[in-house]
Amino acid sequence: MVVGGCGHVGLPLALAFADRGLAVGIYDIDPAAVAKVSSGTMPFDEPGAPEVLGRVLAAGRLEVTADPSVVARAEHVIVVVGTPVDEHLNPDPQVVPAAVGALAPHLRRGQLLVLRSTVFPGVTELVERRVAEMGIGVEVAFCPERIAEGKAFPELFELPQIISARTPGPLGRARKLFEALTTETVAMAPEEAELAKLFTNTYRYLKFALANQLYMMANDFGLDYEHIRAGLTHNYPRAADLPAAGFAAGPCLLKDTMQLAAFNNNNFVLGHAAMMVNEGLPLYVVDRLARRYDLTTMTVGILGMAFKGESDDIRSSLAYKLKRILRFKAGTVLCTDPYVHTDPNLVPEPEVLERSDLLVVGAPHRRYANLATDKPVVDIWGVRGGGVGV
Repeated sequence: MVVGGCGHVGLPLALAFADRGLAVGIYDIDPAAVAKVSSGTMPFDEPGAPEVLGRVLAAGRLEVTADPSVVARAEHVIVVVGTPVDEHLNPDPQVVPAAVGALAPHLRRGQLLVLRSTVFPGVTELVERRVAEMGIGVEVAFCPERIAEGKAFPELFELPQIISARTPGPLGRARKLFEALTTETVAMAPEEAELAKLFTNTYRYLKFALANQLYMMANDFGLDYEHIRAGLTHNYPRAADLPAAGFAAGPCLLKDTMQLAAFNNNNFVLGHAAMMVNEGLPLYVVDRLARRYDLTTMTVGILGMAFKGESDDIRSSLAYKLKRILRFKAGTVLCTDPYVHTDPNLVPEPEVLERSDLLVVGAPHRRYANLATDKPVVDIWGVRGGGVGV
């Protein structure tokens, strides 16, 4: 049973288990998403998922419902809910325990409760205490998701799965469960696993900040960061993981970096510096454009509003921050994205290309690499092989 199973993390997991022959239930509080998945329609883009969804529904191995009573029939209950930060970037450690508390009437003795969400360190222990207070004999494990959005298939099957529990019993049960997907599991203590997940996303966020800071340095001297990066990484393994520049966004990286900072009493200089660099990149781009162009007289088109290439996910996308800043500086701002279908304000791509005086790549969709236009294109991602710098 996957609780919160119609989302970007829960649904691929449920489909993967069902495709490996397990009987899987999905409980989700979003009736629209439940209706879509039940009818065989994915509520978001995930390569390979539509085929798997159709296959497991036809085989009768997937049940999707908004009725929480289905939880009582499960042997394993996997909780996948969001772990938000507030407007001051403080994590809310009560979200997962509250979700578990809401399930309490439907939990039963002998179940294994698996926390899958990224959690603030110590939340697993808090859930263990809450479950113990219920007196229902449910065991608890923390097994964080590790997949990249858009790569759930095959990463659910190829990546090692971190498993953690307080005692050998639930640890062994978690190992057996996830061995249905992957041949390799990595056992840790719950607190170690909680930090391992936060460390992973924070490491990526810091790497992107470094790339963006280096991009700004090169750009300020009139040089092409992407050309420099291509040269220094060529057949040089010690620099092979230096990323391209671009908006470091999405639902996890900033949030998890700030969770780690809060855990360490807000003493995380590198994390806060990374936030300033990454969150400041849209401001930097507009400032540089304003020095070159009279934006007040121009129509600026943003190509791509998703937070990453070939994605329909706009959660925490910095392209929208770029849009807000440009709306203050430019005459008109037009936005388009061929993958995004949840924003009614998007304009068809041909219209954006026709009406815009200046184009900015907001998301590195591969289609923009060879986009035919005679308008100047600002491409901090390097998707067009350099584009026009700022």
